[in-house]
Amino acid sequence: MLEAIAYSGDTRHVYGFLEQLLHYFNRPHTGEPEAPLGGPAAWKGEALADSRSWRETLADDHAAELMRAVTAAKASGCATRELNVEDFPLPTMRPTIDRWRTELAGGRGFVLISGFPVAAWSRDEAEIAFWGLGLHLGVPGAQNLEGDLLGHVVDLSASARHADERLYRTNKNIRFHCDAADVVGLMCLGTSSAGGASRLVSSVTVFNHLFEARPDLARRLFGLFLLDARQPPGAATQYTQVQPCAFDGERLRTFMHCDYFTSVERLDGIKLEPIVREVIDEWEAFAERPDVHLDMQLSPGDVQLVSNHTVVHARTSYVDDPASPRHLLRLWLSLE
Repeated sequence: MLEAIAYSGDTRHVYGFLEQLLHYFNRPHTGEPEAPLGGPAAWKGEALADSRSWRETLADDHAAELMRAVTAAKASGCATRELNVEDFPLPTMRPTIDRWRTELAGGRGFVLISGFPVAAWSRDEAEIAFWGLGLHLGVPGAQNLEGDLLGHVVDLSASARHADERLYRTNKNIRFHCDAADVVGLMCLGTSSAGGASRLVSSVTVFNHLFEARPDLARRLFGLFLLDARQPPGAATQYTQVQPCAFDGERLRTFMHCDYFTSVERLDGIKLEPIVREVIDEWEAFAERPDVHLDMQLSPGDVQLVSNHTVVHARTSYVDDPASPRHLLRLWLSLE
């Protein structure tokens, strides 16, 4: 049985981007696994084909409690990012939120909850609701150096310059990657007319495959990779070094970014080691197998929470309905 992980709330505190990076990458590492790893985090998509095993619906009384909390938060007069857990009271939801946190930190690594009353909220109210829920789960953190704390995932490719530098601002396919926070959360306000599936894969399962089929590639995941920082020309830092996997004797934590680990070659003088390219190619090829990953289509009112330590996520390309475009709110959270 998993031990419940409770969070008392860190009032009026958020992590800056660099502070969050340090928290996320502070992963204990004592050595490499000597055998394939088991446990609930080592799942395959084919075993989760029945969504009833992982999709749950928000209880009616919890939806009503969220509505009341939004009203209370607005009455506090605080800006959304200045709210703390006392400004957003969820007294009866706490055991459920603790259960979600435990699933993220020590279970299969993701949860999907339907039934959030987004149709009853304005956009500002939906932001307050998602931010308030995040405060009860962990510590929100900045998603870029500009300090954005609550992201809007929409297609800006037709209207914003350089949107391609951050693929979540487009409708394109996004390769398997992790975000630099313990948990990434999405609240769906509007969905696409076609495509846009959220694709999840267990990084533990992919590691087990490499361990058994290509142990040389599995070992290389404990060495340093170069990660493209995607900064403009002339920026002081163009890339950084990252160890994809860390193992503390019980738990494997993985940071994978198929795109940024390969696009680093765009920089002058950078050439991937052949074995690094082979690791990424084999990792991605196995993760793309339909029996290995899990696709889910988010609908308005869905909230998806995903661990960036044991799950790697991707997104398929999509087509928007101009009258009702795809729109997700995004939070990055650190678990204490």
